[in-house]
Amino acid sequence: MHLLLHPAWPLLLGATLTFRALRRALCRLPLPAHVRTDPLRTWRWHNLLVSFTHSIVSGIWALLCLWQTPEMLVEMETSWSLSGYLLVCFSAGYFIHDTVDIVVSKQTRASWEYLVHHVMAMGAFFSGIFWKSFVGGGVLTLLVEVSNIFLTLRMMMKINNAQDHLLYRVNKYVNLVMYFFFRLAPQVYLTKFFLQYAGQRNLGTFLLVILLMLDLMILIYFSRLLRSDFCPQRAPSRQHKDKFLTE
Repeated sequence: MHLLLHPAWPLLLGATLTFRALRRALCRLPLPAHVRTDPLRTWRWHNLLVSFTHSIVSGIWALLCLWQTPEMLVEMETSWSLSGYLLVCFSAGYFIHDTVDIVVSKQTRASWEYLVHHVMAMGAFFSGIFWKSFVGGGVLTLLVEVSNIFLTLRMMMKINNAQDHLLYRVNKYVNLVMYFFFRLAPQVYLTKFFLQYAGQRNLGTFLLVILLMLDLMILIYFSRLLRSDFCPQRAPSRQHKDKFLTE
């Protein structure tokens, strides 16, 4: 009962409804000609617009949190700040919204990898939200959203068949650099930190398991990114349009 009455629930609900309202507002924006002719591309475009907005806000917010509370880089389990706590609630609300959006829009099969990622991310974030442990680790994890700004921009240009544009060619190199500094490097740092909990029966061990699964997903995504943008002749053929839209 104590968990059901936790004051974080209104924060999570507010964040989730905020992203729902944002999606409705973004749906009113004009669509690129190549996107509006395909219902699947239209849904994916709106979904990515919300993701793009979340990445900008949470990525910058995470950097500010670490600048204001640098001890989060060292004391990931015990360090805490109100700004960091609200950021974790904000991002958890996004993952709840996106999960519901995928399921309600009947895109579960095409976007199952996103659902697996979201469930793992929410499981990790809830530890910080409800037990106020590892908030620093949650903030550090959200540095990945800086990388996601450029990754989402890449996916939006692919959906719009804009791979031949100069912006796409420039972005693919920027995206690679950001992927290393804000996705791979923080993930290695986090994994090294959480390995100290191996063999223990506590929350840290639970988070380590989630982190190791995310490590595997990130490496798979990285290999796909390299094949698609830098070794296109080795990339698998696009036999399933739904799958293409998630890569």
